[in-house]
Amino acid sequence: MKRLYLALVFACFLLGLKATAQDSAAVTISGYAEVYYGFDFAKPQNHERPYFLYNHKRHNEVNINLAFAKASYTQATLRANLALMTGNYAQYNLAAEPTLLRFIYEANIGVKLSRQHNLWLDAGIMPSHIGFESAVAADCWTVSRSIVAENSPYYETGAKVTFINKKANLQVAGLILNGWQRIQRPDNINKPSAGFQLNYKPTSQITLNYSNFIGTDSPDSLNAIRTYHNLYGIYQLGKKWGLITGFDIGRDKNSQRNYAFWYTPVLIVKHNLTSASTVALRGELYKDKTGIIIDTQTPNGFQTYGLSINYDYAITSKSLARLEGRSFFSEDNIFRQNSQRTNYSVLLSLSCRL
Repeated sequence: MKRLYLALVFACFLLGLKATAQDSAAVTISGYAEVYYGFDFAKPQNHERPYFLYNHKRHNEVNINLAFAKASYTQATLRANLALMTGNYAQYNLAAEPTLLRFIYEANIGVKLSRQHNLWLDAGIMPSHIGFESAVAADCWTVSRSIVAENSPYYETGAKVTFINKKANLQVAGLILNGWQRIQRPDNINKPSAGFQLNYKPTSQITLNYSNFIGTDSPDSLNAIRTYHNLYGIYQLGKKWGLITGFDIGRDKNSQRNYAFWYTPVLIVKHNLTSASTVALRGELYKDKTGIIIDTQTPNGFQTYGLSINYDYAITSKSLARLEGRSFFSEDNIFRQNSQRTNYSVLLSLSCRL
């Protein structure tokens, strides 16, 4: 069954390419690779960084965080993407997926629904509609991902209808999904999940976004419902300064408990030192007292704030060298076999687009 599923993904993609194979200019091949070295001052013996992190996971070793090759096809009424990957991102973020699906970064086909309007229907495995950070570190202001990004969907599988207005400053999307960061829906979960996104750019310097998720990640017998709201703003404050503000809040309810909440604010400030170098500061807080998303098995649950400082240097227009220092401070002893309340690390990264 797993092999059949993967074969169908490739077959659908190839059919999309064949539809207008004579238009070779519409097919583009691209790639991305990021190599890193991370040092965690807790010196974990198993070489794994804290359990709530899923990128740059390995301590005291050179490793690949994410590398993928991507083929894209675009024409007036049809588009398709297929990307295959490897690295820590694939190893840890897709650990719950069947083995053959863990190598798929993206696999989707889109059809334009209107001649007059920019209205599309896309289906397949797609990047998540939630959050301002993606798995591609070079697209993010910091080397590592925020706690909120690490513990909300990076990818999603389902169908999405997207509308973009003529000015291209307003995007509205509605989604039907297999679940909370799922390719294959787990056994005993049959209820679909849904999502919505509203992205608005009132000026070229401001981006405002609201996204949500309504669904479940629990068996049907629990009659569970998860509601998640993601809000963020990206502001370019002149030529040298940038600001990102974000706030996420979620709640879960099932037949065995009342509503339980978690929330997380994040703030990132970026300053362009030169045309090739930037620094970024990040402050964040993640509160999940009841352990819905991050279960610590401690009295106060996961209540952790983090600080990081980041330095980037663009070697070329397609390659980026980065250095980051990061610290976590927890309400309970959750680090290094639950004996410490703090964690410190240094991360070096080199990424390249192909």
